[in-house]
Amino acid sequence: MSNTNTPWAFLDDFRGKFFSGLWPTLPEMFKITVARYGERSCFTIYEPDRISLNYTESLRLIEAAARWLYHHGVRKGDMVALTGKNSPEWTVAYLGILFAGGVVVPIDYQLKNDEADLLIKTSKARFLFVDEEKYNRYQNNSGQLKDLISLKKGIGTYVYDLDGPPAEIEQATETDLAAILFTSGTMGTPKGVMLTHQNLVSDCYLAQGTPLMVLHTDVFYAILPLHHAYTMLAVFIETISTGGEVVFGKRMVTKAILKDLKEAKITMLLGVPMLFNKVLAGIIRGLKEKGPIVFGLISALMGLSGFIKKVFKVNPGKKMFGFILDKASLSTVRICICGGGPLAPSVFKKYNQLGIDFIQGYGLTETSPIINLNPIEHYKETSVGKVIPQCDMKILNPDERGVGEVIVKGSMVMQGYFELPQETAEAFTEDGYLKTGDLGYLDDENYLYLTGRAKNMIVTGGGKNVYPEEIENEFQLFEEIDQILVRGFVLDKKMKTEGIEALVYPSPDFFAQQEGGTPSKEDIKTRIDRIISEVNQRLLPYQRIEKITILEEPMEMTTTKKIKRDVL
Repeated sequence: MSNTNTPWAFLDDFRGKFFSGLWPTLPEMFKITVARYGERSCFTIYEPDRISLNYTESLRLIEAAARWLYHHGVRKGDMVALTGKNSPEWTVAYLGILFAGGVVVPIDYQLKNDEADLLIKTSKARFLFVDEEKYNRYQNNSGQLKDLISLKKGIGTYVYDLDGPPAEIEQATETDLAAILFTSGTMGTPKGVMLTHQNLVSDCYLAQGTPLMVLHTDVFYAILPLHHAYTMLAVFIETISTGGEVVFGKRMVTKAILKDLKEAKITMLLGVPMLFNKVLAGIIRGLKEKGPIVFGLISALMGLSGFIKKVFKVNPGKKMFGFILDKASLSTVRICICGGGPLAPSVFKKYNQLGIDFIQGYGLTETSPIINLNPIEHYKETSVGKVIPQCDMKILNPDERGVGEVIVKGSMVMQGYFELPQETAEAFTEDGYLKTGDLGYLDDENYLYLTGRAKNMIVTGGGKNVYPEEIENEFQLFEEIDQILVRGFVLDKKMKTEGIEALVYPSPDFFAQQEGGTPSKEDIKTRIDRIISEVNQRLLPYQRIEKITILEEPMEMTTTKKIKRDVL
């Protein structure tokens, strides 16, 4: 496994002392990092006051929580649920469960009560770590739960106060379950993705082999919910594998995010397209306010900067546009990573032109989740990235464009869905590849290009396959549009052909700021129609939107800001 040039080569120095398998477990990995960087800051929060734990302090709290859980009956393989806002307490609870030999079941704290109850019941969890606003509810209606632990001091049993007598706790091995993650947008029977320690730890290190260049001095920003596979792995687990620092953001509000970025001197910013679109839109708006001559000059310089970065592998943008990055609170950011949904290539390109190493990635909860990342030194704006080391990716039944379903095999692929053997069998090919449900193609350098979800594909009257996500990408920098969803509508039931419809929710903030007050519905519709016409001119004839529906209410979204297509 090891190679002296890989980011995980240092593990050989600890094999036989801290772990004995191919990969360490998550507790073993954390102990290795404590041995390397014990006094470095580990978990930090700035709101309302700055509170920070170093790695040694974190380990003391984690092991105390593990002893408490063991003393109260948690044994190897037992499920323990965890739900709450991002905080140091959340991560201490997560690792405490694993140090006790348990399996952590992270649950979206924004779910409705009955949805969260269903996931707790489905997972068979007997213990629950919970945020303050739901503590009393579960205390009064515990059901199957044996114990309840609060993530907020002063409410019930507090995670930092936990402790128990010394115990010989049976630890999980690398092939044992570490977590069960319920996928967002689950309809009907909840699907719990079973991930082992090896799944998560191998993916964490292999993702760094793109190369990602994560440093022990890096400061990661956890603004997306930690229960989600993307943030859990790419922020939380990546950080504790290298000795970096996690700073927890609590509000998905641009102003609060920019304040945190500056105050905490964030170097690694991971987000979803919506976040990066809003920040970039603010930068572009500020530049346009300086007048057409200044805007034109800076745009030309950005083009030159991007050319130099792409061709000569030199990054002049950081110095050229330092004043812009500082105003946008991005001056300390080394790397931005976008995941959780498709990003418009134009957005990707502009961040790189400004001097930020901006890369895109791809993965699923079922793949721990990262399976593709764009290398910093050789990125491709239209690709979601190169296949990471030791991941076997193929395209199933490619068409004339080379487009087919993306299938993968490797140490990062899940063990299956919890107690759902039929659904698990259906998720894999006969030769053991996971079917992602995503459509795309690979180039000759093993970079993946996604075209959309198989189930979202539209078949037009001319027999052409249209991928809604490709069309939606064209609208990401229009501030007038808050949400857009492209879908098929039935043109001919008998022939099973579809037309293309766009559901649009206009941006209330944008239109409220217009001179003369909020425009009428007719004026808003005229503006949206004009944007659709402009984009249609750039699309191929068979991709063009034929029907527009203006919505008065926003569409329901997941906590990673993806529209829930299944509920429309």
